[in-house]
Amino acid sequence: MALPRRFLPSIASLRALEALERLGSATAAAEALSLTQSAVSRQIQALEEQLGVPLVVKSGRRMGLTPDAVQYAAEIRAALGQIAQASMKLAVNPSGGALSLAILPTFGMRWLVPRLPDFARLHPEVTLNLSTRIKPFNFDVEPFDAAIHFGANDWPGTASMRLRGEAVIAVCAPEVIAAKRPANARDLLELPLLHIETRPDAWRAWFAAQGVQAARVPGTIYDQFSTITQAALHGLGVALLPEYLAHADLDSGRLVVAWGGQTASPGGYYLIWPETKGEDGALAKFRDWLSGQINEEDLLPR
Repeated sequence: MALPRRFLPSIASLRALEALERLGSATAAAEALSLTQSAVSRQIQALEEQLGVPLVVKSGRRMGLTPDAVQYAAEIRAALGQIAQASMKLAVNPSGGALSLAILPTFGMRWLVPRLPDFARLHPEVTLNLSTRIKPFNFDVEPFDAAIHFGANDWPGTASMRLRGEAVIAVCAPEVIAAKRPANARDLLELPLLHIETRPDAWRAWFAAQGVQAARVPGTIYDQFSTITQAALHGLGVALLPEYLAHADLDSGRLVVAWGGQTASPGGYYLIWPETKGEDGALAKFRDWLSGQINEEDLLPR
């Protein structure tokens, strides 16, 4: 059954409302949409008239949204994202064989990309679009069909396929422990420790695996493995790195093992996708192909 026309506002009006809620001011919304402030006001006024409910609260010359309008804007944002994603798929690959995939920078480049020529050979009809993400994201508001991410497989509203686990090793530049080598895991608490932003509990889990209960693990924080690796190489402290990332620098002597050996990390690498997209043709082809690439016994590419 078709919805009444009043409940199908124009895209221009919806974009104006979404931009105002997201950016917080009519000036910023107008700049983002390449419109004048008066044009943004007219679009939202037209939306109010069409829906028959107030959306805007004015304080002097400032425009704000009612609580109901804020919630409405969040739902509209998700819908606009889906429209944009569908339009991009059609424009890039009219046959419908496009897949937008979010990947972790390091794992994606080291593990996935070297394998992709095989996928391209088997499925030349599928266009694969890759974007890097290191922080949690929402499929409802970002234009992704699926993602390869690290975690505990607890993403609501999604289905998943486990790719592999991860083992980390505590490493540092030789000069960090030249004067006094740690005699046990607890001794590392006396050294500067480097943390990765995406794994805030990594050091606590590592110490627990060594039988050390560390309620507090101070240190400096880095956003990506590439930056934390450089920090370790320059002697800024001890880092927990996946074995495959540390291997070459350990072999060359630029890094040394601070203490211990490989330790399994909590969580794992997963392909995840919204439950509503499980039957998407391009995703199904990619998922079936990826399942044949999983081998826990293989070391990651170096």
